[in-house]
Amino acid sequence: MAGRAALQRSVVSPAGRHRASVILLHGSGDTGPGVRAWIKQVLNQDLVFQHIKVIYPTAPARPYTPMRGALSTVWFDRWKISNDCPEHIETIDSMCQVLTNVIDDEVKNGISKNRIILGGFSMGGGMAMHLAYRYHQDVAGVFALSSFLNKTSAVYQALQKNESVLPELFQCHGTADELVLHSWGEETNKMLKSLGVATSFHSFPNLNHELHKTELEKLSSWIVKKLPVETAMSNE
Repeated sequence: MAGRAALQRSVVSPAGRHRASVILLHGSGDTGPGVRAWIKQVLNQDLVFQHIKVIYPTAPARPYTPMRGALSTVWFDRWKISNDCPEHIETIDSMCQVLTNVIDDEVKNGISKNRIILGGFSMGGGMAMHLAYRYHQDVAGVFALSSFLNKTSAVYQALQKNESVLPELFQCHGTADELVLHSWGEETNKMLKSLGVATSFHSFPNLNHELHKTELEKLSSWIVKKLPVETAMSNE
């Protein structure tokens, strides 16, 4: 059910030659074009790079339990919006398979996995952490904006058995977030760090569950640091 067909995608092409890719996942109830437009509004321009393509997939509509089963464009279902309940692992895992197709399409275009970053806002950041740390540990990095993992997350269980080098995590969170508490994001960061992930955590005072210009500028700089144009050129 959950999107056997290819996901719809909004794409911002690089200004120059395509040498790396970012896959950015929207929050619950949003769309790829929706989060792209939001970023454009905050930055006064697209999140655009000289050599990096930015891909904004849209989650297929599915019944969403926190909305009493109403259809919503969400990456997975949740029992409730809380870090203290079980994960809806069946829907998370099925969407990981669907999103793997988006990664595979980039690889077919000549972009190696270590030149791909996965990330997102809110639920999209949670989805990206599952996708990277459980299925694609060879990507270049992961970012999570206003996101969290549940206390008993399958991500933590997977990393307890892991011995390989893991992608770095870049996290941002507003201290005034009332939907996804700042403490949930902090706890996620501490847990992943204790399991061997190199992490950074940026707090934004008085920011609610939203994007901020400074946050996106920091993210943009981190993306370029993880996916430098020089590395791609030296590999040719």
